[in-house]
Amino acid sequence: MSTLTFLGAVGEVTGSRYLLEVDGEPRAHKLLLECGMHQGGRDAEGANAVPFGRLATELEAVVLSHGHLDHAGLLPKLVREGYRGPIHCTADTAELLEIMLVDAAFVMAKDVEWENRWRGRAGKPAIEPLYDEDDVALTLSLCEPHGLGRPVQLPGGVTLVFRDAGHILGSAIVELSIPSGGQQRRLVFSGDLGNPDSVLMKHPEKVYDADLVLMESTYGDRDHRPLEETLEEFAQVLEEAHRNGGNVLIPAFAVGRTQEILYHLSVLYHQGRLRQQMVFLDSPMAIRVTELYARKRKSLDPEDLKVLNIAAHGDPGQYLPILRLTRTVEESMAINRIHGGAIIIAGAGMCNGGRIVHHFRYNLERPSTRLVIVGFQAEGTLGREIIDGAERVRVLGEDLAVKARVHTLGGFSAHAGQRQLIGWAGAFHGQPRFYLVHGEPGAQLALQGALAESGIDAEIPTYRQRIEL
Repeated sequence: MSTLTFLGAVGEVTGSRYLLEVDGEPRAHKLLLECGMHQGGRDAEGANAVPFGRLATELEAVVLSHGHLDHAGLLPKLVREGYRGPIHCTADTAELLEIMLVDAAFVMAKDVEWENRWRGRAGKPAIEPLYDEDDVALTLSLCEPHGLGRPVQLPGGVTLVFRDAGHILGSAIVELSIPSGGQQRRLVFSGDLGNPDSVLMKHPEKVYDADLVLMESTYGDRDHRPLEETLEEFAQVLEEAHRNGGNVLIPAFAVGRTQEILYHLSVLYHQGRLRQQMVFLDSPMAIRVTELYARKRKSLDPEDLKVLNIAAHGDPGQYLPILRLTRTVEESMAINRIHGGAIIIAGAGMCNGGRIVHHFRYNLERPSTRLVIVGFQAEGTLGREIIDGAERVRVLGEDLAVKARVHTLGGFSAHAGQRQLIGWAGAFHGQPRFYLVHGEPGAQLALQGALAESGIDAEIPTYRQRIEL
């Protein structure tokens, strides 16, 4: 029998990784579904550093649902340790990976350089990054891009088909037809399912046939607030910040969330409701991703683009004329001379690094500042500390009082909410086996109960649990 082993995103949102061992003679064919990075705190660093061991050279193929680092961020480490097989992904994901992984290697190098200075002073041996830009270049050369809906033959007689997940550019639901015990078994992995209410992405595709389903559960314990209400609150926060003379800080993920926030700011601008005169996109990676989205307009929702095209009279350059792209460190530092009237969008999305923490140094202790949280904040991150009500936080070695007003706007999520997850799961014919992944324990238990009420039994796997297909 073919088997599946859960190696990540079990009882947590990040670190996606699943090992598929397919019937074969004289040995099983090993395929890896996802190769994600753990995110959030020191435990994540330790988990990311664990060697792949023999797996790196035994794998025959890797399949990737999309380009977020919690799904793809350890690919160059796998390659560094000896993997040389194909990495199957969608064509848009392949282009996105070029931005994501190069940036990850750059940030990692800077972090290691900083760490080694401290270790040198303490008489400790230097450490190495998980991977470098050479590893990334080799990883990108192994990527094999595919279109949606087109069957791809993998080792061991496995057939792969990608379906639109509607989450970020290039995101896919993964369908695998797998030989097992003399039969063909169908495994469907949801990847990250998009929120149908969010803009720019098309709706996630429904899939109807499966024997086994791995489904994400990030927001399994709640439904998102209606987008209209979220947008109205967003507009009111911006108006209040303008009246009080403060800046607005928006920590945003470079892929997906940043582009969505820019879309909504553009709409508010053309409605005459955006009083600020400066919007800074202060993230080199987010700038490159936004430019990629602009080039990939055919992959985006045409109805959403139509709204902007009408408002801007067909000129993309007029979508948001007050937008300023700050690529260099000097340009980023100059923003901190502005004490009010600016909207600053910067990474990292969970506030665990990047340029946003520098803006915290200059803005977090000001009561006039508005901090707008628009994305999921994992356990162990600075963003989670703040939304959990911390009155003081440690930022770049300084102890800062959180005097800024904090607004959490969950309606912007690019993930499906509980009701949408149940709707997607309910489309399958028959009774496939469901396993809930990519969720914190509370969210998974809540979704498991809600699915049961809809007549769907779902299991919550444990780390290294191995199941037969």
